[in-house]
Amino acid sequence: MTTIKDIADRLGVSSGTVSKGLNGADDISEALRNKILETAVEMGYTKKSIHRQDTRKLCIFIENMDYYLEDDFGYDIILGFRQAAFKESWDVEVIPVSHDFQIKRPYDPFMLGRSISGALLIGFSWSDPWMKELETTKVPTILFDNYIKDNPMCGSVGSDSDEGIGLAIDHLAGLGHRKIAFLNGPEGSMISESRLDAYKKSMDKHGFAFSNRFIAHCPYSAEEAAGFVSKFIDVGVTAIICGNDTIAFGVEKECARLGYSVPGDISVIGYDDIPGCEKSDPPLTSVKQDRIQLGKCCYYVLYALVNGVSLSRNLLRTSLTLRGSTARVNERFPE
Repeated sequence: MTTIKDIADRLGVSSGTVSKGLNGADDISEALRNKILETAVEMGYTKKSIHRQDTRKLCIFIENMDYYLEDDFGYDIILGFRQAAFKESWDVEVIPVSHDFQIKRPYDPFMLGRSISGALLIGFSWSDPWMKELETTKVPTILFDNYIKDNPMCGSVGSDSDEGIGLAIDHLAGLGHRKIAFLNGPEGSMISESRLDAYKKSMDKHGFAFSNRFIAHCPYSAEEAAGFVSKFIDVGVTAIICGNDTIAFGVEKECARLGYSVPGDISVIGYDDIPGCEKSDPPLTSVKQDRIQLGKCCYYVLYALVNGVSLSRNLLRTSLTLRGSTARVNERFPE
């Protein structure tokens, strides 16, 4: 087991200086502190305080996602995680991060310097600097809607895209729809790829023909979604499944602007079932992710990793909340 003296010998400094660097003392330079932390990580040093009952700390890092208000997507995930962690006396810190934050603060040294036993990462993309570092991290880490291959210290939690998209298409098929479009989230994320794959498999299962004209990628923005609606209608689409509820709100609004009724002419389904769905016009049918339960699952999987049980991909079940935005296919739109 690596000791403070081992680190001091490697760097040619005193054990006292290494101790100051590891514990955040303010009478050494930031450069030396970073060097001590990076060397400690490289040598496999672990603080004893990380394992003490009275100092156990977990962290949630969140990027590109709102979480302050009850209606925000990230709010319930963080709440569920904290509820589960509180029962076992963990202190949970929430830290919003950016691309620059990650560049300036390498992941493992940051975690060691803050005596953090494990972390949940929400809203990260494949291009984020920490994602590369996670391939070799020794810190127990959970990613929400993302995945790191070949590192037993990293687990993944999300909902079952095959089930969620499948429920939406099964529902529309039962209403007579055959030409179903998918307005997916942005390209370049694991969740967008998994939902697109689920859409293709479910359409194939029902024997429904589709082409690239039925598929588009869109930022998670109601305004951006509007530009795709007329293109789908032009190719005969009678229903649109959306990558999240915000996109679906934009689709509903644009259909109304173009003079089409939802669901009289076009059926619309969202994804996530956020609180605003019942207030949209019309109220939005949506694939429900139970975000409280997702947050709790993130904690349970992280706790397993902290205790040496390596878990990989973990998917929660979904359900379909039926409201007023779907109906039988309009006879004016023959198949």
